[in-house]
Amino acid sequence: MADERRFAGIEAGGTKFVCALATADGRILARERIGTADPVLTLSQTLEFFGRAGREHGAPAAAGIASFGPLDLDPASPAYGSIVSTPKPGWSDVNILAAVRDGLGVPTRIDTDVNAAALAEGRNGAAKGCHTHAYVTVGTGIGVGLVAGGRSLIARGHAEMGHIPVPRAPGDDFAGVCSYHGDCLEGMASGPAMAARWGCPAQGLAPGHPAWAMQAHYVAALCCTLIYTVRPDRIVIGGGVFEQPGLHAHVRRVLEPMLAGYGLAPHERDLDTLIVAPGLVETPPGLLGALELARQAADG
Repeated sequence: MADERRFAGIEAGGTKFVCALATADGRILARERIGTADPVLTLSQTLEFFGRAGREHGAPAAAGIASFGPLDLDPASPAYGSIVSTPKPGWSDVNILAAVRDGLGVPTRIDTDVNAAALAEGRNGAAKGCHTHAYVTVGTGIGVGLVAGGRSLIARGHAEMGHIPVPRAPGDDFAGVCSYHGDCLEGMASGPAMAARWGCPAQGLAPGHPAWAMQAHYVAALCCTLIYTVRPDRIVIGGGVFEQPGLHAHVRRVLEPMLAGYGLAPHERDLDTLIVAPGLVETPPGLLGALELARQAADG
């Protein structure tokens, strides 16, 4: 018997909320972009969209939220589902989970935007069929989503691997741009770091510019850490910086001598299939991941 349920998905970003009502098999019935303003206005517009879409296509059975953060993801915390300590004005301590769950009156699940993207890549993207995989996004920040057995890996909080220390590339004396750590991974290799270092956004740098070798070094260092700690079946790397042609291949070339062949499983030796580009490009993976969270909420 066909699953006739409807699911609500929200990709909640600092600039915009992308909302969608979809069928159980992922077909999007209605979609709307809402600018991220103050929390009361933004969340009320979000709920209004789902009210209209539900009246036309059927009310959602559950909802999923892929949100900017940082987030409180500890179910035992009184602030579970809240955005905490964000520089986005007005959004610190806003319980976005409670607002959507109570507003729609349906089971609701929340996760980070990058964890949600990882879920989507595992369901229908470049990590389909993998038991354990990572999704890395390199853009305004650097985030890593981790999935095992179809569920994101969360303890009392979510991974912040963009802030791990990384070995400096040879000859690199750049101070870094992270306001907390200076030369952590994000401070050295995010989009803003590239712009500060080279005086030009990543999109304006020529293919042969030395920026790309340095970028490959830092992302390869991240991949090395992931391989020796999480042991993923696949590492999917996306984000605006990685729209540069050839950058995935450059990371593989730099990563191979870093690993030095030590302690690797057969699939980890095949870097062409271990380090890949995203498979989902038509619809934002964070939105698709939000719909996957809704399915998980509905199914318990």
